[in-house]
Amino acid sequence: MKTQAAVIYETGKPFEIEELDLDGPREGEVLIQYLYAGLCHSDVHIAHGDLEARLPMVLGHEGAGVVLEVGPGVTRVKPGDHIVCSMIPNCGTCRYCATGRQSLCDIGAQILEGYLPGGRFPLTGPAGEYGAMCMIGTFSQYGVIHQNSAIKVDDDIPLDKAVLVGCGVPTGWGSAVYAANVQVGQTVAIYGVGGLGANAVQGAVHAGARNIVAIDPLENKRAKALELGATHVFADAGEAMEAITSMTRGQGADSAVLTPDLVTKQIVSDAFDAVGKDGVVVITGLNKLMEPTIELPGSIMTLFKKTVKGSLFGDCNPTYDIPRILDLYMAGRFKLDELLTRTYTLDEINLGYDDLLNGKNIRGVVVHRH
Repeated sequence: MKTQAAVIYETGKPFEIEELDLDGPREGEVLIQYLYAGLCHSDVHIAHGDLEARLPMVLGHEGAGVVLEVGPGVTRVKPGDHIVCSMIPNCGTCRYCATGRQSLCDIGAQILEGYLPGGRFPLTGPAGEYGAMCMIGTFSQYGVIHQNSAIKVDDDIPLDKAVLVGCGVPTGWGSAVYAANVQVGQTVAIYGVGGLGANAVQGAVHAGARNIVAIDPLENKRAKALELGATHVFADAGEAMEAITSMTRGQGADSAVLTPDLVTKQIVSDAFDAVGKDGVVVITGLNKLMEPTIELPGSIMTLFKKTVKGSLFGDCNPTYDIPRILDLYMAGRFKLDELLTRTYTLDEINLGYDDLLNGKNIRGVVVHRH
């Protein structure tokens, strides 16, 4: 079948809208009609070359839609099901899935290559075989994905909001709830209030933090942080440091979550200084793959028992946490509507990313036309 898709052919170049050929589902695979796709910053890392991926590639790693057809052996979903795509596949049987660490599923090693298990590329076109970001490529009207990436959701959940729970929401939320292990009454600092940081704020709220300090240079991002539950907002790390010292009687924050557009040595250092004894710094944001972004005094880390750790997908388990967060949303205990700033058509994909990079949006969503 034919599908319209937004393709990156070369890093540093804009998206191109192409008509591609899509092969049908084979063993373990699912044909999905995408209705919505989230504009997430991780796609920018591919488009700009921060992360090395096999090109050409159909980007987009947050998607929601309806199952049209399933291949042999598919047991997780059936035709007609509403699904959210997980940007991290989960096989359920590798060492990491089997021990409750689905975010580290061994199949995830393929997500920047863009092929399905077995090395298959369902998308073809003028340049030959086209990869799909995170094995799902949601900037396409239709996609063939592996069932390991498909999470069934209830039919009454609005998919234009549920789409956000494929990456940005659990990544930010889990960075606070799981990776930082925020506890009731604690103080947490969140550096960067975009699609990830906004949900780290919500995670800290759910965990019962007393002080939730959000740091972002943009006024609209600070305002959104307050709307989502932050107790204090600051434009720069220096002001935040003074306030954290005061509100904790000199003890420092219990944890810090780093969700800026690009993680730098300075941000890591600021967060390291802001946490106190036994404090935890969670690095969730990215930079160039091999860019050194951590340079810290090891003796201080030892003497103050501080921890610096990375977190992928917020340490969440997609098959459990995606439905869990959506249940909270439907119960009125999680904010998704408030995250959405604007919608775009697929033809407006470059405008959408310009708006993201210029700080205009908390979250943007592509609405696919069929």
